[in-house]
Amino acid sequence: MERWKGRVALVTGASVGIGAAVARALVQQGMRVVGCARNVDKIEKLAAECQSAGYSGTLIPYKCDLSNEEEILSMFSAIKTLHKGVDICINNAGLAHSEPLLSGKTEGWRNMIDVNVLALSICTREAYKSMKERNVDDGHIININSMGGHRMVPSADEHFYCATKYAVTALTEGIRQELREANTHIRATCISPGIVETEFAFRHHNSDPEKAAAVYESMKCLKAEDIASAVTFVLSAPPHVQIGDVQMRPVEQVS
Repeated sequence: MERWKGRVALVTGASVGIGAAVARALVQQGMRVVGCARNVDKIEKLAAECQSAGYSGTLIPYKCDLSNEEEILSMFSAIKTLHKGVDICINNAGLAHSEPLLSGKTEGWRNMIDVNVLALSICTREAYKSMKERNVDDGHIININSMGGHRMVPSADEHFYCATKYAVTALTEGIRQELREANTHIRATCISPGIVETEFAFRHHNSDPEKAAAVYESMKCLKAEDIASAVTFVLSAPPHVQIGDVQMRPVEQVS
């Protein structure tokens, strides 16, 4: 990780859960991390914690609604002005709504597509543009996917969400192929966790907290820090090594 010290990483959805853990891990490694979310209060608190802990990097909170392309473009413009550009892009932000395929609301479907698919694609495009403008040939794009992007969960509430994550699987491979065709050494990686104990289930099942709690009580789940460790593992691979897809799940998870 030594070569990443002082360089700039963007982490989307950095206020809680996996995003917060990844942001902390990269700051600890000496990076300048732009952490974005719709609400930056928790990121500001995390930035203060990182500073108090004496980490060699810096966490820069940035307020951005990833369902709004103009806000994403404005964020990349600000990063260019203040920090020259992005060297690593961690597309972590994602959400799920309980909207089945046969009865779900279009609004919920659209929101999942906007954040899980379009925001990821826009951030990837803008990050690559930033790297190319500065002749950065060793950048990295990491998409935080899901095991739901590789197999369909047998629950109607998850089906549309899984479809967006299948898209992330396809997009990551498409990005890898396009980067190769562009004769660049910028790499693309997909990290697909199983059940991770975060606020995700409580947001997903916001009208049924008992159902959300039961998800995490059913087994010894992954922790957000486990995913952050996977991110640093991927980033620390030798420049000639392409880690395409990391699938990780709790030992007790059935599928």
